[in-house]
Amino acid sequence: MLHTVAIRGYRSLREVVVPLTDLTVVTGANGTGKSSVYRALKLLADCGRGEVIGSLAREGGLQSVLWAGPENPTGARRAGDVQGTTRTRPVALEMGFASDDLGYLIDLGLPQYAGPRSLFARDPEIKREMVFAGPRLRPSATLVRRGADYAEVADDAGRGFTELTRALPTHRSVLAEYALPELATVRDRLRDWRFYDGFRVDADAPARRPQVGTRTPVLSDDGGDLAAAVQTILELGVGDLSRAVAEAFDGAELSVAVHDGLFELQLRQPGMLRPLRAAELSDGTLRFLLWGAALLSPRPPSLMVLNEPETSLHPDLVAPLASMIRAAAAATQVVVVTHSRAMRGHLDVDGASEIELYKQWGETLVADQTLLTTPPWDWGKR
Repeated sequence: MLHTVAIRGYRSLREVVVPLTDLTVVTGANGTGKSSVYRALKLLADCGRGEVIGSLAREGGLQSVLWAGPENPTGARRAGDVQGTTRTRPVALEMGFASDDLGYLIDLGLPQYAGPRSLFARDPEIKREMVFAGPRLRPSATLVRRGADYAEVADDAGRGFTELTRALPTHRSVLAEYALPELATVRDRLRDWRFYDGFRVDADAPARRPQVGTRTPVLSDDGGDLAAAVQTILELGVGDLSRAVAEAFDGAELSVAVHDGLFELQLRQPGMLRPLRAAELSDGTLRFLLWGAALLSPRPPSLMVLNEPETSLHPDLVAPLASMIRAAAAATQVVVVTHSRAMRGHLDVDGASEIELYKQWGETLVADQTLLTTPPWDWGKR
């Protein structure tokens, strides 16, 4: 299980270190940085897929996502005026996590030299990567360390490091280059994280169209395989999707019809002479069913992150949606980003924690967090 996530230098997240529990609810007013936390977690997951450079490029490049305020805004809070100061640290975007067994840190910075004819001079470089044991980065706990183009691994005796390479491209993560057990563990864990940020439910949404169906334990990002995912859940008998649908829609029954190999979702409601096809469902009903198929997956990930799942749902559906989130949290670690007071109330259960964000002088801060309550974390140095 993840214990700590740390982000420094990303958008309004000048430096945020938060603890995670089985179910963590991230709240705060609009514009306080909730979406930045969600997107930073996605970037961290992209490190395991070797896609972090491309993901940053799609956000406008490293220069567009870096913290734009002063390096240390303490003076601004005290004097009420933002003043630039001399930098003491390199320009960097740093992210990491600590779990029961291993931790990981990546440090991305501006390129120093990309070649006289390179068109990729705006691509960020990986300046550092660390894989460590325990809750924080320490020299004695470091298992693999990478700096620019070199990488080395701790020897079995724990007395030093053995060189892996001195020719590692700065756009390639060490996680993707070597098959060491500790690197493979971190890589697979990051790749296993699952993110959902709403679903398309317009008239042309993939979830409304019949689709070729195969066993689908994990719902796709666009929800196009919804019927197959629902049928997989129903046949395996896992989760409480049928009960959740019945509670949400006054005894409605969910089923899947097959025509010439194409799967189509159906919802039969009391008083109706025939079931409604996915194309006929209301936007809110279809969105609820998509969340149900995602949350009650027969193959739960190690971490599931949900961004404002209550969006565009009727208030009466928040409680049954929260019930499915709690059920998912019994099988996997869940982070929910929400500004819904009702959702927060329904998720206030044993094993859950709430992280409330607020913004001061452009910086995202964690409410009521002090030096004593901030999880232990060490960023190290380049």
